[in-house]
Amino acid sequence: MSSLHMLTISEARALLYKKEISVRDIVEAIIQRIDSVEEKIRAFITLNRENALLASVEVQKKLDADKSNNKLLLSGIPIAIKDNMCTKDVLTTCASKILYNFIPPYESTVTARLKEQGYILIGKTNMDEFAMGSSTENSGFQTTLNPWDLERVPGGSSGGSAAAVAADECIAAIGSDTGGSIRQPAGFCGVVGLKPTYGRVSRFGLVAYASSLDQIGPLTKNVKDSAILLSIIAGHDPLDSTSAPVDVPDFTECIGKDIKGFKIGIPKEYFVEGIDKEVEDILLKAIKHLESLGAILVEISLPHTGYAVATYYILATSEASSNLARYDGVKYGLRAGGKDLMDMYFTTRAQGFGAEVKRRIMLGTYALSSGYYEAYYRKAQQVRTLIKKDFEDAFNKVDIIITPTSPVPAFKAGEKTQDPLQMYLTDIYTISMNLAGVPAISVPCGFTSNNLPVGLQIIGKHFDEETILKVAYAYEQSTDWHKRKPDL
Repeated sequence: MSSLHMLTISEARALLYKKEISVRDIVEAIIQRIDSVEEKIRAFITLNRENALLASVEVQKKLDADKSNNKLLLSGIPIAIKDNMCTKDVLTTCASKILYNFIPPYESTVTARLKEQGYILIGKTNMDEFAMGSSTENSGFQTTLNPWDLERVPGGSSGGSAAAVAADECIAAIGSDTGGSIRQPAGFCGVVGLKPTYGRVSRFGLVAYASSLDQIGPLTKNVKDSAILLSIIAGHDPLDSTSAPVDVPDFTECIGKDIKGFKIGIPKEYFVEGIDKEVEDILLKAIKHLESLGAILVEISLPHTGYAVATYYILATSEASSNLARYDGVKYGLRAGGKDLMDMYFTTRAQGFGAEVKRRIMLGTYALSSGYYEAYYRKAQQVRTLIKKDFEDAFNKVDIIITPTSPVPAFKAGEKTQDPLQMYLTDIYTISMNLAGVPAISVPCGFTSNNLPVGLQIIGKHFDEETILKVAYAYEQSTDWHKRKPDL
């Protein structure tokens, strides 16, 4: 039983249902694992040990009382939540000093749905402050490290969630993705990360960064677990006006089928100068492997890819400028002193926000300001429409699109912090999917010569998560990359 922390959701669930283990067994195993490796990884901002043990008793009672086969889907499974989702009565900081003491009085829709299925909150994971970053180095509290190499970053902004899953400090985790913040850390940490279609999962209770781009999704040890979690968290929510009234299938039923005859688009713009040679070679092998499973390769073009980073950093920062105006030291969070109201605003925001958040607020405020709105924000919205059309045109020819998740493997901590533009460019392969609103998943597809994971990104049509899960599962099950574990 010493290896319970290594279980997947489906494995843990089977043992719990058969009563071969108790809920307390698995919660204690995860707590022991956290105690042994968390000092190295620093994946969590808040640990929920006592409440998790108390919750294990309640969930066990429900499991024992349930005589039907209609059991809770997550009975007693310890899951970590990114610290930008509201969890009632549990600290929610967004990794920012401005929210250092914020305890939400309500539950986000996603965590409420997980709760209905019996999940146990093991802790809130570290992230880039307000989800602004690609390395988890912008946290107001600590830098999370990559379990595969403790000198490297886990990616961002959901780096704490990805690192916790890779290090077996939880059975699965939930992250959020605004420009690649689930998929890029999944690629860096060798786990599975799924960004659903915009509107598939409710954003109610997710602290907003860029409201037209943010989407919540799972980070898991394998594709089946992502399908399980998506089936639970997806679905229309009247509390979120951007939540789509679209039926939610059981995503676990679509996996396990062959992909013969599937047309896979390979965009020529994604295999160009700037991609790491090892990453490219690993990706080309993965694509050949999919071809050997019966898929048909089709070269496609996404001609506006080159404009994606600039478009994203105008739109995301503009929305952030608007969304972060509410943190003024009046209602909640940090309040710094001042000689009058205006001074208190300035001092609170100066002390509470980190450098990257301030940079993005200023960029966004500038793009929205009088005289610049037409040249920047409006132009970026027009280019976004062209990027979305690129995907629509491509999906008239192919079923899915394959790209690298990141042009480089995990880089060393501190390597890019002095050059924000270099940091921004690490998201070049993930940003377009947020601008277009399409779903995408990153699955492990190999390792570099210095044992760093590489991610394969599979992109689908709007609300066609079934197809990307089907292809991801077929690839995963015919390889063993997802079974490798970092040596901690």
